Amino acid sequence: QADVVESGGASVQAGGSLKLSCGVSGYKYNIWCMGWFRQTPGKEREGVATFNQDGVRFYADSVKGRFTVDLYRNTTSLQMNDLKSGDTGMYYCAVATAATGWGGSCNSAGDMEFWGKGTLVTVFS
Repeated sequence: QADVVESGGASVQAGGSLKLSCGVSGYKYNIWCMGWFRQTPGKEREGVATFNQDGVRFYADSVKGRFTVDLYRNTTSLQMNDLKSGDTGMYYCAVATAATGWGGSCNSAGDMEFWGKGTLVTVFS
């Protein structure tokens, strides 16, 4: 079982910026993709931004042009700019390794293998 640790969540005023960071250790197979998912009370965990080893980035429509995901070795970051109240939620870092099948989707929660405990982002106006 890999250990996924994310950080960087905070309360920020609308229009502000925040950067989340995440690292993974203890995994057995090569990392295929890493990324970020968001969950709010009563809703399913949704994909926000992911990045795979083919260099393909996925962004939810609601964050395109404002968020940037990066992947380097066993770390990923999420730069969030022009934050809106709708961005509020618990952000989870997730990892999929070759064990899940190389080249698969990384856009849905069910595609991912390992999860962090989450970091809370609150955007207030």
